[in-house]
Amino acid sequence: MSSKAELDTGDETATLVAEDIVTGYDGHEVLHGVSIQSHPGVTCIFGPNGSGKSTLLKSLNGVVPLWSGSVQYGDTDLTELGPDKIVGHGVATLPQGGGVFGTMTVEENLKLGAFSVSDKQKTKERKEDVLDAFPALEAKLDTKAKNLSGGQQMMVSLGRAMMTGADTYLMDEPSAGLAPALVDDAFDLIETLVDRGARVILIEQNVVAALRLADYIYILAEGELQFEGTPSELGAEEDLMELYLGIE
Repeated sequence: MSSKAELDTGDETATLVAEDIVTGYDGHEVLHGVSIQSHPGVTCIFGPNGSGKSTLLKSLNGVVPLWSGSVQYGDTDLTELGPDKIVGHGVATLPQGGGVFGTMTVEENLKLGAFSVSDKQKTKERKEDVLDAFPALEAKLDTKAKNLSGGQQMMVSLGRAMMTGADTYLMDEPSAGLAPALVDDAFDLIETLVDRGARVILIEQNVVAALRLADYIYILAEGELQFEGTPSELGAEEDLMELYLGIE
């Protein structure tokens, strides 16, 4: 195990590196010096309820200020930046449930993702990228999002994040609340992002489903990093699987 995240340069996408993160709420410390990084593909963060997973994600996207430690994205220091600035540097967050705007059309939802982009040509190119990734949306551009299927709404959510121009995506339990039949669809859509060169940091309680996606794994418990490594390395850690994940 390693207590420090080490910069990885295995692909062209910048690496998001969090070092010694300490933070919490109202004087209550939740994270006690956590260090992680994005890895090529999907980086999964597992742990029991109350372990600090969501707080860690919010510290990466600027929602929860750091008490100490740092967050770096490539050559850019994100430590003191808010969510709007962090998105502009290429790190987008998908909240739990995706958060589509049901009374707005698919086109309007996508345009929201590019609200801060002044270059119309760039916005057009990003929209083309979204429709290339999720061709089922092309015939639905004028449809209100609330009238889409669950799978199509997930496409809209991911597409809206793509419209920001992000290379790295932070996802908070994308399978939460989904019907079992949609869980695989959600992870297939995440794989689509990865196939297009993105990196994903994924918090997920559905460990069995997420493990099929995972390229690298961190396990948190009580605000501290308990394990980091590849899925094959985790498979050899039966005690950790049982203690921190509740599965055998």
